[in-house]
Formats: sequence, C-alpha cells, structure tokens
Amino acid sequence: MKKIKILSDSTSDLSKELLEKYDIAVLPLQVNLGEESRFDGKDVTPDEIYAWADKNGKTPTTSAPSPDAAEKFIGAYAADYDLIVFTISSEMSSTYQVLCNAASNFPESKITVIDSRNLSTGIGLQVVTAAEMAKNGADYDAIIAKINEIIPKVRAGFVVEDVLFLHKGGRCSALAAFGATALKLRPTLAVVDGFIKVDKKVRGDIHSATMKYAKGLEENILNADEEVVFITHSGTSQEIIDDVYAYVSSLNKFKNIYITRAGCVVSSHCGAGTLGVLFISK
Repeated sequence: MKKIKILSDSTSDLSKELLEKYDIAVLPLQVNLGEESRFDGKDVTPDEIYAWADKNGKTPTTSAPSPDAAEKFIGAYAADYDLIVFTISSEMSSTYQVLCNAASNFPESKITVIDSRNLSTGIGLQVVTAAEMAKNGADYDAIIAKINEIIPKVRAGFVVEDVLFLHKGGRCSALAAFGATALKLRPTLAVVDGFIKVDKKVRGDIHSATMKYAKGLEENILNADEEVVFITHSGTSQEIIDDVYAYVSSLNKFKNIYITRAGCVVSSHCGAGTLGVLFISK
C-alpha cells in the first residue's frame, strides 16, 4: 500500500513550518508584473509586488499554473504515493481544471483533485486536516470523506485596509472606493459558495476596524471546531497581529492558533494590511 501525500497550490498560504511538518508539496501560481511572469512564493514576494504596484500605478494579475508545470508537479509524486491535491476555488481560477487535466495523464495512479471552494488558509484548513489524518494513518477514502464534509463549513473572511488597491485592480467601483476612503470604511470580504463577496463595512482606522471585525466573529468562533484557527495577513503591523492573536487566544477555544503571511495571490488582489481569521464551523 502506498503512502498518502498531500499536495496544494500556493494559494493555501501555509507557513514553511507547516509545509515541512506535514511534508506538503506546493505548486506555485503565476504572478504577472506587466509583461513579466513570476512564481508565487518562489521568485517573488508580496512586498516586491507592493513595490511594483506603487512604482507602476497598477496591480499585478495572477494566473493558473501552465499545463506542463501541473503535469510535472503531479508526475513527481504519482508513481510513489496516493495523492490528494488541493486547489483554490474553481470559481476564482482555472487551477482546479488544470490539475484535473494533469492528473488524468496518470491513469494508473490514485489521485484526487479537490476543489476547495475557498482561498488562502481557507484552503490551508483543509490541507492541514487531510495531512494530520494521513500522518495518523487514516484511510485514503476516509480523508476524502472528511474533506468533503468540512468544505462547506470553512469560514474564510478578511478585513481590507487598502480600498484603492482593490479599485486599481478593478474590483470595486470608483465611487465605492471614494466613499469608503472618505468615510474611513473598511470592507470585509467573505468566501461564499466559492466566490469572494463583500460582507460588511467597518468604520475606523485599520487597527480599530480589524479588532471590530475580529470581535464580530466571536459567536461563530465559539461554535467552531476547536482544532485549529488561522490568523492570516498580507503585511499587517505586528501590533494589530498581536492584538488579534490575544483576542482569539482569550476565547480559550482553539488547540492551535497559527499566524501566517498571505502569499502573492491574495496580496495581489487585496493589498497590504488585509487580515483574516479563518476556522471550521461545527
């Protein structure tokens, strides 16, 4: 019987420590800085993206891995392992279809490509769940069944500091961007049915807005699965991160609280100062 190996695209935003702990392999998405393409987490960082955006007055775009890169990624492990592969929501990217196509080139191998219906550590929650189960000797089909069970229970949302960054990327109207800036409103985004949608708006500077967002999750957090929660940010002040961590910790709910830095895909779409608290509902 082959061992189970967990694979993910780079949008799962897991830390180096977690990737190493569970021996998770990662396929980077492409980040396009004008005419130049780079690879998420491999040869470009979020801070380099922000510097490029400031210099050029526009935001980067992102794209799925090439079919060739996806096939090489799957092929590196298909002969030796039974594979479970996680991707960003198929509603946000063609990555899922690209990896499904790549997996079909290895008909003798056991490969399941999972559409996470999510992004960032909303995927990471699923990846870590699967990896922990595999580490503890769970059956392949049991892992798949568990992931299918929790996909609709993942709660992923963020509060965004830079509305103008969203606007430059064509993700909100000029009027909405102006109104939010003038009134110091910070939009919160939530993943719903595989799509990113504006959830609410919170007023104040980014520190107070982020704390309002986090504290607004309390009822849902208290009804969450207690195993793990992620605090994921795209370049937020340490003071804000520490305060959110202290608040979440004070609820005495989770066994593991992981702080992770969002990769280039989330950073390209939301800009610096974005922070989310992500967990699985019971």
